[in-house]
Amino acid sequence: DVQLVESGGGSVQAGGSLRLSCTSSTVTYAVGWFRQAPGQEREGVAGLCRGGRTYYADSVKGRINISQENDMRTIFMQMDNLKPEDTGHYYCAAGFCGDKWPWDFRFWGQGTQVTV
Repeated sequence: DVQLVESGGGSVQAGGSLRLSCTSSTVTYAVGWFRQAPGQEREGVAGLCRGGRTYYADSVKGRINISQENDMRTIFMQMDNLKPEDTGHYYCAAGFCGDKWPWDFRFWGQGTQVTV
């Protein structure tokens, strides 16, 4: 199995920035970030395929950038101009790219909390 560990969450004022990291125990082919707020369903925020294809939810376009290093063993999500509605528990997921979001994610981390 793929082990995923997230870091970088915290509390920030509206308009601030955070950079989340996700470290994988092995090479990955697609990585995604999802979030879940209390009482809300989990939603996909961003995704990155090994070939460079990306996905961003409409609610975060222009404010979030997903990137990788080390052969997609480490994934970053830079979040700028954070809004209170960005508050939630953020999870990293790994799997395979697909034709349609939310792709095919099979492994999940424990998550990191973001509070705006």
